[in-house]
Amino acid sequence: MNPALQIDTPMTRAETRASLSLAAIYMLRMLGMFLVLPVLSVFARELPDATPQLVGFAISAYGLTQAIFQIPFGLWSDRYGRKRLIVLGLLLFAAGSALAALSDSIYGIIAGRALQGAGAVAGVVMALVADLTREEHRTKAMALIGVSIGISFALSMVIGPVLSGWLGLHGLFWIITALAMLSIVVLYAVVPTPAVSRFHRDTEVRPASLKEVLANRELLRMDLGIFCLHLVLTATFVVLPLILRDTLQLQTAKHWHIYLPVFALALASMVPFVVLAEKRHKMKVVFVSFIGLVAVSNVGFAWLQHDFWSVFGLLYLFFTGFNLLEAMLPSLISKVAPLDLKGTAMGVYSTAQFLGAFVGGAGGGWVYGHYGIPYVFLFCAAVALLWFMVALGMKAPRGLSSLMVNVRGLTQDQASSLSRRLLQIPGVAEAVVLAEDGVAYLKIDKEKLDRMALNGLLQELAA
Repeated sequence: MNPALQIDTPMTRAETRASLSLAAIYMLRMLGMFLVLPVLSVFARELPDATPQLVGFAISAYGLTQAIFQIPFGLWSDRYGRKRLIVLGLLLFAAGSALAALSDSIYGIIAGRALQGAGAVAGVVMALVADLTREEHRTKAMALIGVSIGISFALSMVIGPVLSGWLGLHGLFWIITALAMLSIVVLYAVVPTPAVSRFHRDTEVRPASLKEVLANRELLRMDLGIFCLHLVLTATFVVLPLILRDTLQLQTAKHWHIYLPVFALALASMVPFVVLAEKRHKMKVVFVSFIGLVAVSNVGFAWLQHDFWSVFGLLYLFFTGFNLLEAMLPSLISKVAPLDLKGTAMGVYSTAQFLGAFVGGAGGGWVYGHYGIPYVFLFCAAVALLWFMVALGMKAPRGLSSLMVNVRGLTQDQASSLSRRLLQIPGVAEAVVLAEDGVAYLKIDKEKLDRMALNGLLQELAA
């Protein structure tokens, strides 16, 4: 047996390199996915045969195929190899981008976006991160991935309009194609190849556990939450760029003039509430309140969309709520999910996220086509209100964090004994030790954890 002797050791250079390079790949891919979001509804409606509903499909078609292939790609990577599946997914993404770039009809854009989503490598990237990092550093590596997603979204809102003003929609899709190919270069030039790839319960879906995850009401609340959040986001961007251009008379290339300050203010404003939620253990109060904020901002958009400062203020409220909820939901999944089912729970969660994006684009386009822009926002407000009502019934999550420790080489009896001993350490709230995985899965209270006792137990096991 060769367990980790300390839980506070720094990441190795190899782990840091792997984490940063895979975060870069994730960021490049998500940047490619989001770049067209703030401009597609403006450009796509000028295409032959375009209707509001078809434009909605063009914006969100990737969500359906991403939801379909998200879990299978992860399972296939266990059999055929991580890097092979990532390359396949990136090639599909590049092919979809090129198809959209070459298309002069709305149907070609829809087909290209759907093909983009079919390259669903997010779960495979997470599994490769797990292959290349020790258990006790997995949370840090995943946090880097999370930061990369946030950066890619913010960058897309700012540079998407600028690039489209220079290059047009076709040029924007060619840039996205190049980003996908660059990701393949990074994968082979920078990302290490793992000595051994194996199944990781914290990052991968275990099909046999899907029934258990789907029966967990608290997890289903989170799944509904991310479904609703991305539904509202995508439906909003079916019509928001049209408001900025047609109502506020702001040229598409200058939409960043409103997105940049809004995002900066929203990110700054959410920080105190993150501290309140995590440090002061007010997670439920903050979470439910900000769902309400998203609902209120959409109600406001239904009536107050005719002058710059009203739109600016409502966008500020919306993105403050969106950014906070987007950050809190994965944390809530980690707190709620059974220790050995986090990967499966996250797989279902991601599938719900992409389904929400698809329904948001399709539904938002249909509502816009039949009833007009104000009713799209009322549709979003109704969805947010439904989520608000469901979230009111959630249990207040405990202020716990996840921790994994390498304990390979244990027998079943030793694993059971270690679970009991871990639970005796102050600050360890839950402990599951799986001999077949060689991992101890813990939920800890960071403020109460006796780190000396935990490190001492690990050193005793190593002796």
